[in-house]
Amino acid sequence: MKHLIDPTDLTREETDQIVDLALEIIDHREDWQEKMAHRKLSTLFYEPSTRTRLSFTAAMMELGGNVLGFADAANSSVSKGETVQDTVRVVSSFVDIIAMRHYIEGAQLYASEVSPVPIINAGDGSHSHPTQTLTDLLTIRRELGHIDGITIGFCGDLRFGRTVHSLIKALARYKDVKVILIAPEALKLPDYIRRDVCDKMQIDYREVETMEEVMPELDILYMTRVQKERFLDEDEFDRVKDSFRLDCEKLSKAKTHMAVLHPLPRVNEILPEVDNDPRAAYFRQVENGKFVRMALIVKLLEWKNDPAHGMPQDDIPIYNPHAKCTNPKCICASEAAAHKFRRSTGGELRCWYCDAKVK
Repeated sequence: MKHLIDPTDLTREETDQIVDLALEIIDHREDWQEKMAHRKLSTLFYEPSTRTRLSFTAAMMELGGNVLGFADAANSSVSKGETVQDTVRVVSSFVDIIAMRHYIEGAQLYASEVSPVPIINAGDGSHSHPTQTLTDLLTIRRELGHIDGITIGFCGDLRFGRTVHSLIKALARYKDVKVILIAPEALKLPDYIRRDVCDKMQIDYREVETMEEVMPELDILYMTRVQKERFLDEDEFDRVKDSFRLDCEKLSKAKTHMAVLHPLPRVNEILPEVDNDPRAAYFRQVENGKFVRMALIVKLLEWKNDPAHGMPQDDIPIYNPHAKCTNPKCICASEAAAHKFRRSTGGELRCWYCDAKVK
């Protein structure tokens, strides 16, 4: 069974196949209108979502398929105490594939352990968002024509931004990608991402304090919101907030072909005046999400019974009766998930489901 829980569940070749198929769908949309006729997608959204949920719905409908599910767990048997695994066991009796968003980290991985149909992680807390990553890769391909060899700047909240973590993991598979990390001290990329992804995969990266100093180098500027609530010192936030706000003056120093991406929603990190610049790609990015999810649905169902497209087998779970995940937002804290772990590159014991360091 092939699920998509994390970007690394896909090989570089599988990722490219999905992006290539999305490009084919864009060019020949009429050829795909009945591809999923009589097939059903379930959207199980345990937390609010606009773009992602509607994108999955639109994707399946444009493929000629049907959609059922819930957009509010309060209107489902979850409100009666039904577990994630039981919900998936029931829903999988009715559908061919499931897209799930959950506020609990690791919920989709936990669900995939019992699911007879492919599970797509549509976001699990602040942990991972692999379909946004595929959207970003498709957008880069459409804007620049290639992914290998690009220089990308990530700007804003790099500590808690799941879209940033997921995309860095995916870009590690491509050649000669340069990553520039633009963030205040409080929101720098977590050490374990730097070690287990950037260092392990030998990504060329560096950290800077302002976007102005690197703007002329960038092919992609990936913006995220600087979250005031993450700062312990409000004066520190006031000092750095304008350094992470994109306006036309800052953009004037960029390459003519550079593209500005943002997972949305934005607050004030990109001024509305930027919207009219042809390099502002974030609304095109939204539409790309529909096309890449169309391609993903087709590919996961195509690969469902193909042993050549299984889940990665690199990690073997470590069962340690004396260790316990202490992340209150992990599935281990809310359901009877087994306490199992993996070793990080630095030798740390980390939760199998949420990647939190075991203390």
